Amino acid sequence: MKSFVTALLFGTGLLIAGWLSLSRGAARTEAGYASVLIDGVPHVPQKPDFCGEACAEMYLKRLGRPIDQDDVFNQSGLDPALGRGCYTRELAAALTRIGFRTGPVWYRVAADNANEQLAGAFQSLHADLAEGVPSIVCMHYDEQPETTEHFRLILGYDADTDEVIYHEPAVDNGAYLRMKRERMLELWPLKYDPRSWSLIRLRLEPGQLIDVPQTAGFTNADYAQHILKLKKKLPTDDFHIVLQRPFVVVGDESAEVVRQRATNTVKWAVDRIKRDYFSKDPDQIIDIWLFKDKVSYETHTEQLFGSKPHTPFGYYSSQHRALVMNISTGGGTLVHEIVHPFMAANFPGCPSWFNEGLASLYEQCRDVNGHIWGSTNWRLRGLQGAIGDGNVPSFKTLCSTTTREFYHEDPGTNYAQARYLCYYLQEHGLLVKYFHEFRRAANDDPTGYETLVRVLGEEDMDAFQEKWQQYVMKLRFP
Repeated sequence: MKSFVTALLFGTGLLIAGWLSLSRGAARTEAGYASVLIDGVPHVPQKPDFCGEACAEMYLKRLGRPIDQDDVFNQSGLDPALGRGCYTRELAAALTRIGFRTGPVWYRVAADNANEQLAGAFQSLHADLAEGVPSIVCMHYDEQPETTEHFRLILGYDADTDEVIYHEPAVDNGAYLRMKRERMLELWPLKYDPRSWSLIRLRLEPGQLIDVPQTAGFTNADYAQHILKLKKKLPTDDFHIVLQRPFVVVGDESAEVVRQRATNTVKWAVDRIKRDYFSKDPDQIIDIWLFKDKVSYETHTEQLFGSKPHTPFGYYSSQHRALVMNISTGGGTLVHEIVHPFMAANFPGCPSWFNEGLASLYEQCRDVNGHIWGSTNWRLRGLQGAIGDGNVPSFKTLCSTTTREFYHEDPGTNYAQARYLCYYLQEHGLLVKYFHEFRRAANDDPTGYETLVRVLGEEDMDAFQEKWQQYVMKLRFP
């Protein structure tokens, strides 16, 4: 269903004043409309708000073209961040790009001469049906004209019952439904101006139809459908949505601040971690929720996801396909959590120690010649204390930890030790090499320890650990 867009077209000059043939033959009697039917058109239920796109898909299937409603949307040029389907202007653009000759689309109907002009409009539609050309019409969905607009595919007319035959995309069994011609002529005009109504009709006369290229990953249509659903979940009107591929960013700061965070933190981090590590985007569309403060974070996390957050900073939930952030604590945790869905897509067997070590490295980071670069951070002090107390496990022990052991049996050093091992590798030009070699060798070396020994070029790992600890003790933060 469409909403109030046609009224805007009058003011923007998009309404075509033509259709000079609107009233041509209007005096013809109703008995002059012969029965006609374009048969063999499969019915396709629409995705939410994709009624026009689904109408196009139905007739394209009849023509043997493998172009679906998502492809139609993708040809429209509509910004998916708007989270809606095509309005008339965008649908007309998509159909034209696909190769249909839609003809004039917008028509004026003078309210004081409506019956005669509507008769002429229907006569032209009927003449096209007789030539085997169906039409997509935009009409009110039902008898509540102030609420909804909707696209339907007109496929025929039955003279015996004076009924229009159409495909209804909004229902599952909507093939070759019928409505009285009189009712169609009531629903068809969009009466936003009491003096001058508008009719919308898009002819589906095939010209040189194109082959729509198939693209890998998520398309504009995928994001539009995702954002359409997401908009219904927003807790309040204070939230703003920004599409920052491959993520969708949602925040309750000002729209400008949410856009800045999407660009300056999310895009900045994604561009750089992909440059060095990840060739594949996450295999699901993931939302990044940026809550403006502690109260918003705690309140809305429980409201949206059914549980209170277990950390004051933020976390990644694979179950909810979401990164959930208290952004008032800074962007470091956000960059950390961005690493995890990329790791899941590119290195699903990555053990927790390296997954968290690499992610933690970028809690404090900067750009170095277009690459992401970890800096020392708050985890250093605790690690230096543990080194001084002799409480840091061997690297073989660290690499061998199970997921449970890493997270739940942590002696207090797992995150910091993993981070500063990655930091050491980074500072010695070995981190990116280690990542790729570990991933390639993971079937034979699932812990990454043997690969670590090989990349370091160290024969005595006890001696290396001593050297590494001395290195760490000399680091400073801030």
